[in-house]
Amino acid sequence: MACFTAVAQNPDSTMVFEVKAPKKYRIGGVEIEGAQYTDRSVIKLLSGLDVGDEITIPGDKTADAIKMLWKQSLYEDIQIIQDKIIGNDVFLIIKVVERPRLTRFKFTGDVRKSEADDIRGKVRLVGERIVTDYMLGTIKNTVRDYYLDKGYYYNEVNLIKMKDTSTKTPHIILFIDVKKGKKVRIQDVNITGNTVIKSWKLRHKLEDSKRFRWYNPFNSAKYLEENLQKDLPAIVDKYNTKGYRDARILKDTVYFVSKNRVNIDITIDEGHRYYFGKFNWFGNAKYRSGQLDTILNIHPGDVYDQSKLEAKLIMNPNGFDISSLYMDDGYLFFQVNPQESNIHNDTIDFDILMYEGRQATINKVTVSGNDKTNDHVIYREIVTRPGQLFRRSDIIRSQRELAQLGYFDPEKLNVIPTPNQADGTVDIEYIVAEKPSDQIELSGGWGGRSYYAGQQGGLGIIGTLGVTFNNFSAKNFFKKEAWRPLPSGDGQRLSIRAQTNGVYYQSYNFSFTEPWLGGKRRNALTFSAFHSRFSNGEKKYTNGETGKIINPNLSSMSIIGTSLGLGKRLAWPDNYFNLYTNLSYNYYDLTKYSAFIFSTGYANDLNLGINISRNSVDQPIYPKQGSNFVLDMKFTPPYSLVNNKDYTGLTAAEQYKFIEYQKYKITGEWFTQLTNKKAAEGKEARNLVLRTKVGYGFLGYYSKRAGFSPFERFKMGGSGISGFQNFVAQDIIALRGYPDNSLSGQFGDPICARYTMELRYPITLNPQATIFVLGFAEAGNTWSNFKSFNPFQVKRSAGFGLRVFLPMFGLLGIDYGWGFDNVPGQPGIGNGKGQFHFTIGGQLGEL
Repeated sequence: MACFTAVAQNPDSTMVFEVKAPKKYRIGGVEIEGAQYTDRSVIKLLSGLDVGDEITIPGDKTADAIKMLWKQSLYEDIQIIQDKIIGNDVFLIIKVVERPRLTRFKFTGDVRKSEADDIRGKVRLVGERIVTDYMLGTIKNTVRDYYLDKGYYYNEVNLIKMKDTSTKTPHIILFIDVKKGKKVRIQDVNITGNTVIKSWKLRHKLEDSKRFRWYNPFNSAKYLEENLQKDLPAIVDKYNTKGYRDARILKDTVYFVSKNRVNIDITIDEGHRYYFGKFNWFGNAKYRSGQLDTILNIHPGDVYDQSKLEAKLIMNPNGFDISSLYMDDGYLFFQVNPQESNIHNDTIDFDILMYEGRQATINKVTVSGNDKTNDHVIYREIVTRPGQLFRRSDIIRSQRELAQLGYFDPEKLNVIPTPNQADGTVDIEYIVAEKPSDQIELSGGWGGRSYYAGQQGGLGIIGTLGVTFNNFSAKNFFKKEAWRPLPSGDGQRLSIRAQTNGVYYQSYNFSFTEPWLGGKRRNALTFSAFHSRFSNGEKKYTNGETGKIINPNLSSMSIIGTSLGLGKRLAWPDNYFNLYTNLSYNYYDLTKYSAFIFSTGYANDLNLGINISRNSVDQPIYPKQGSNFVLDMKFTPPYSLVNNKDYTGLTAAEQYKFIEYQKYKITGEWFTQLTNKKAAEGKEARNLVLRTKVGYGFLGYYSKRAGFSPFERFKMGGSGISGFQNFVAQDIIALRGYPDNSLSGQFGDPICARYTMELRYPITLNPQATIFVLGFAEAGNTWSNFKSFNPFQVKRSAGFGLRVFLPMFGLLGIDYGWGFDNVPGQPGIGNGKGQFHFTIGGQLGEL
């Protein structure tokens, strides 16, 4: 009896047959042995050995069967064995040894928890997965590449397999052992050949290949070859903006100066400087060449700058370019191609070849991605309409309006125009991504100074609990199926809010806004009501000789207020303007409460508010560009002009039964993006943004006999989140670096000014958690009368802070500021002393 072994791809895979010479048989049966996880019928199917087939033993068919099974990477050993022969029928056994499966895996060595979590997300290993050589190789390469991207050039990754003895079937526990080593950092970048641009300016263009400096915590200085190759073109681009169109990098060399430090040597050939020459226009029929020259605004003799030419033709972010000129008039198919026509000495002439095409009309406008917000809420914000001429500025404006809603992730808003040149139409699809917009407000702030029972004291920590539904649907309130978990999707705003610090202060607030009253025009209707109570903690009633009586020790103030407002968007001067008017009534009831000039009595405040604003900010959470101007005015009836009272003989309580005043607040706010980094696909574009703001507030009177009202005055200092005082007819204005309300008189002042500058940088723009850091410098002050008002006589401060916006909780922030100026009568503040300011859901003062 003779035996032989045929090897197929693995020395453990064999065919065992009792043969003397090749002979043809018919397969009488196929049995499977050793398969515990794999379906036996699948093994038979993959082998291709079917009962009744003709087979030559030995022959290619059995070898092919082993190859096919081996390709599945499921087995460590495969054998095809001849079991028996009956007549001309051969009976075969396919014997397999399955690969072990993964029980679990674990990291050992220099692996932090956060790194382990990141790697788990990349390798995506799960229990019971078959352990193959390919899988192990992928894991090893993934882990090594992960640490290479972090600058660990010498990292070592070893995979250790340990048999799991707790299972009956073959299983292993995989240990991923990592030795990171030290990071390879860039010690220095040496640039030679540059005479026009200083080396430090060129190094600054190497965004991800900067030198290591211990004093810069934001620069890791890790060396990665791909980062360097990505950064080098930025040096050439810098030269191109200076007119050196032939500038090039002759060579770059990287070498180790120590085990974990490298130097980079860059040699530059600057070439010659060039200038723009003449521009000749071809193909323009809509506009004259002189008009196009005006828009281009590049003159013969100007320094050559390819990026400037491209921006003037097609890529100006402000929209003032040749392409925008045409596309804002319907010419969607417009094309422009600049060609160098003549180069003489250092001057370059250009031929601008244009194809105007035909004007495109909008055919269909569709929206996708909104699984919560109703279509009509989105369509009413979109300014592109079927039948209109295509305008690029309308699309940009529509994106801005959708971002301002706050319902969608502004980083994922996208517009896809699909043009049809055959009929001159375009379909426009707006793609949105819903984000959480409702808030559970958990606010905390320091109550600062307050006055009760004739004493100066503090209310301490003020807590706020509230819910705000920014995309509410009132019409579905009584529909059971709409509660998922709340009726939503119609863009209405519902807010319920409660504030308290215990027995000394309680406040309850309700407001509802319908932004499109009637559904056809942008007319916003807002109704709000509140009740607030301040006290010294005593009970309102106490037991007396005749029963319950008002507590003689009680010091309290109760306020009830309501308002009804109507707002609309204006078409003039442009459609960024809004007008909002509201009628408000507040009733004040004071009992021995020295918050104002009188401590016992009541006051009525009936006022008309007019607010005119122009808001072109691109998005609400982290604005990058745009401005916001507001003129806010409030007027009460001029009682003193018609009642002919002699105010000199009245008590304060009698004089202010009906409060009268006129109040004006003017603010201007600008956002300027200082950098223009472009993000890779799926990444965030993190750019530095400058925020500047100026604000003034004035409280006036109708008659000198009545004088300034003790209500509606300004208090300045601190974080400006003493929100409970917003219901006490006082404006709390922030000025970080000083204690709360420390820069104003006891009852506030009628005039204030505030100037703010913030430099912001985002850590993450994820809508689930927007985080940015900031540095600030601000100044402000209040004045008791117009004679002493000096807008430059201010208290200054500076500092830094952090902001975190969570959809469910709103804005959370912490600042540390230094007040630079002394405050008369308060030697313990200012003069360079610093302090923290903590905010939860608070705004840093309206001005």
